[in-house]
Amino acid sequence: MAEAKRIFIVGGVAGGASCAARARRLDEHAQIVLCERGPYVSFANCGLPYYVGRVIVREDDLLVATPEVFRERFNIDVRTECNVEAVDPARRRLRVRQLATDQVEEWPYDALVLAPGSAPIRPRLPGIDLDGIFTLWTIPDTRRILDWIRTRKVKRAVVVGGGFIGLEMTENLHRLGIEVTIVEMQHQIMPALDVEMAAFAHQHLVEAGVEVELGCGVAGFAKGAGQSLDVTLGDGRHLETDLVIMAAGVRPRTRLASEAGLAIGERGGILVDEWMQTSDPHIWAVGDAVQVVDHVTGMPAMVPLAGPANRQGRIAANVICGKKELYPSFRGVQATSICGIMGLAVAATGVTEKTLRRLDPEGQRWPYAKIYIHPDHHAGYYPDAETLTLKLIFDRSDGRILGAQAVGKEGVDKRIDVIATHLQHRGTVYDLEASELCYAPQYGSAKDPVNVAGMVAANFLRGDVPTVYWEDLSAADVFVLDVRTAEEYASGHVPGAVNIPIDELRPRLGELPKDREIWSYCYVGQRSYIGVRMMVQHGFNAKNLTGGFRMYTMID
Repeated sequence: MAEAKRIFIVGGVAGGASCAARARRLDEHAQIVLCERGPYVSFANCGLPYYVGRVIVREDDLLVATPEVFRERFNIDVRTECNVEAVDPARRRLRVRQLATDQVEEWPYDALVLAPGSAPIRPRLPGIDLDGIFTLWTIPDTRRILDWIRTRKVKRAVVVGGGFIGLEMTENLHRLGIEVTIVEMQHQIMPALDVEMAAFAHQHLVEAGVEVELGCGVAGFAKGAGQSLDVTLGDGRHLETDLVIMAAGVRPRTRLASEAGLAIGERGGILVDEWMQTSDPHIWAVGDAVQVVDHVTGMPAMVPLAGPANRQGRIAANVICGKKELYPSFRGVQATSICGIMGLAVAATGVTEKTLRRLDPEGQRWPYAKIYIHPDHHAGYYPDAETLTLKLIFDRSDGRILGAQAVGKEGVDKRIDVIATHLQHRGTVYDLEASELCYAPQYGSAKDPVNVAGMVAANFLRGDVPTVYWEDLSAADVFVLDVRTAEEYASGHVPGAVNIPIDELRPRLGELPKDREIWSYCYVGQRSYIGVRMMVQHGFNAKNLTGGFRMYTMID
């Protein structure tokens, strides 16, 4: 019998734990060691904010698998509070320190998997080490935050960063009755979305009583009156608070790989191929620390998400255990993600419009177009239908889906998941148009929002509905037509727009100019679409403002 393979895995959360379990399922005889610097393996990072907010009440519920489960069920040697200090690729040896005893050992390996993850950014600001300033990354972090909230009777909190963790912490602190202020350096929350889609979440937060400070970072911290903290903003203003959560992003842990001489990519992550193999043939890397390829653009990317990390761990185990030919390689990332914000869901997949503009300002490589729709999440006649807003970005040359974003209280995850699946297989808006999806009035509509998005985009590409964008209106010399009712028009309208309700439009076509472009809108875009089809067939140069007045209020 061949000698058992020695597989050593550094990092025991998403990618590392997935790799270990998969390796055991494929090779019963391998010697598998899982080394984790912290006290826990395979815990639910994404559940930590909800443990702080007491949605998850039992700490044990955060443990997906314990060291005992790994040992007893999988015969995997789990070493917690165990730090790998150095890798010697030439000798295939590791220098390992047991943190509890400070004992240093040298361990051999045949295959090494690096899954060190990432670390929260804690910028070197004045006062950053003061008590009461926390990051949230581990279970012990949650204990410290909860203890501070209880013992200091926290009433006010400042969350630095308006991304996923910042917003999830905002929701959960708010649930505890704490007044929250978000401080975000960029000019929008949720940087993973385009600004007009993030505006829906911003509005929702403000309506819930959350203060949002955009476009101003934090300059420093100091002790305030009594037990409070003083937060100095970049513009010189001061905020007094009882608690600070630093959620300004993460950076990959690559020191071990770099010092071992492994190649590091241009985005700062460990460079791997599609099989998660590093520049050393005996070392693989997975998870937040690796540089991957964006599935849409083909560009290098860093996407710290649990889903890709788990798939990468599985792929590395397949290769290490000799199953490379039987299973697929890693296809790249498309950043499919979702965030819950006080009852509102915000989700995305693929690239954003701002990313395309940054990578391809002339629109030569990705000549994109976009549409917005605002359908109900299920049949409107069935009780409790909720409106969701969906933005679809696609290649105007062939209709290939490039990205999608959605915001709403219900049905957001379902629609983005369907679009994400099409996107992964390089599907087009015509595929969305033709998708057959389950329907009953309490779950969807006969024309699902996914179908509607595909139909609207396909109408654009076929030339059925000439489409224009709100951000171009200010520079355009056009006739703006509002086809909503007179009551809707009176409640708010685009300056200079002429109101002719859609049901009066046909007999009043003579009031429209033949020598000017007509840009038409309603509230969500459906009535104006009907109006444009009518006007075009009567010889007018009419175009539809996608997204309607609802998007105008967000873009304006």
